[in-house]
Amino acid sequence: MDNSQRIPAASLHHPDAPDARRLDAATSTFRMLSDPTRLHLLWLLAQEPSDVSSLVEQTGASRTSVSQHLAKLRFSGLVTTRKHSRRVVYSIADGHLTRLVMEGLNHADHKVTGEPAHD
Repeated sequence: MDNSQRIPAASLHHPDAPDARRLDAATSTFRMLSDPTRLHLLWLLAQEPSDVSSLVEQTGASRTSVSQHLAKLRFSGLVTTRKHSRRVVYSIADGHLTRLVMEGLNHADHKVTGEPAHD
């Protein structure tokens, strides 16, 4: 395959200014991240895929609450599912979302601990 046929690598840099559709999509994602239980679930799923029982145990939230939040996350496209035997295993949707969740919580860590900001 010559250079003209290469598929470009995924980029973290998107130079174009965001249009209304992109701003709406980003706002929708941030809205889903604004709930502490959903953010905790996404952080856990960024560590490893899990089923509802494991997520209930790790969050301390009720099974009903975890299931409802996972349904919202799934409906909004932030998590995916696959069947494993009789269990449904949830995964975070993509690397961009993983980085967003991790950076958000890193930022919060700085706020809570008073550690100075950095690039």
